Amino acid sequence: MHFDYELTDKLGTRATIGLVTLQSDETIEHDMRRMLPLDGVAFYVSRVESAPEVTEETLARMESHLTGSARLFPLPAEFDAVGYGCTSGTSVIGAARVAEMIVAGCRTAAVTEPLSALISACEHLGVKRLAFLSPYVEEVSATLRAAVNRAGIETPVFGSFNEESEDAVARIAPQSIIAAAEALAAKGGFDALFMSCTNLRTLDVIEEIEDRIGVPVLSSNQVLGWHLCRLSGISMAGRFGRLTA
Repeated sequence: MHFDYELTDKLGTRATIGLVTLQSDETIEHDMRRMLPLDGVAFYVSRVESAPEVTEETLARMESHLTGSARLFPLPAEFDAVGYGCTSGTSVIGAARVAEMIVAGCRTAAVTEPLSALISACEHLGVKRLAFLSPYVEEVSATLRAAVNRAGIETPVFGSFNEESEDAVARIAPQSIIAAAEALAAKGGFDALFMSCTNLRTLDVIEEIEDRIGVPVLSSNQVLGWHLCRLSGISMAGRFGRLTA
């Protein structure tokens, strides 16, 4: 039997958002699905080959794979915004180059990543000095802080879990993140605290840390979700810290 059928609207009647995330990332998709609204918003994810260890060398290798990953999105999709889900990778490859590689692979009005999203969030909140919590080894952390500093944002307070393995980063316990954030906050001299890495489970501890230290708390996934929504002209699905209030 052959049936007649009608065509209806695309899923993204309000917005269409894409995410290129790392093969090694276990956290960001879960977080994004909590932050992005479902009603009329299409959300598509592709992955880029990445190493299980975070070093400047392994991060740089992703550059050549970004266009291929963007080409794996549904071909008819026309995106309002596409995010690249790697904070440290952006600092090594460069935000402009990330955008260039993704635009070469899909149709999108905008490209963002956690570094550009963080800079935009700091401008939105009037933040000039960040307490910076990183899970990365020293060389990766230094490159990322330098990129933030070039945007006119100081990072006078810094601490790290000094972890190279993505598997371990994805499993750092919430209480460990809270304790590290409070230890940094005790040093003072900053306007907001930033917790870097899309694989770090920060979304559920942001507001608790804000309550404890009394300043805005930002994280890679939170600022990326916020920026994707702003670029797409929609509001986030819920509140995740003062940034999203």
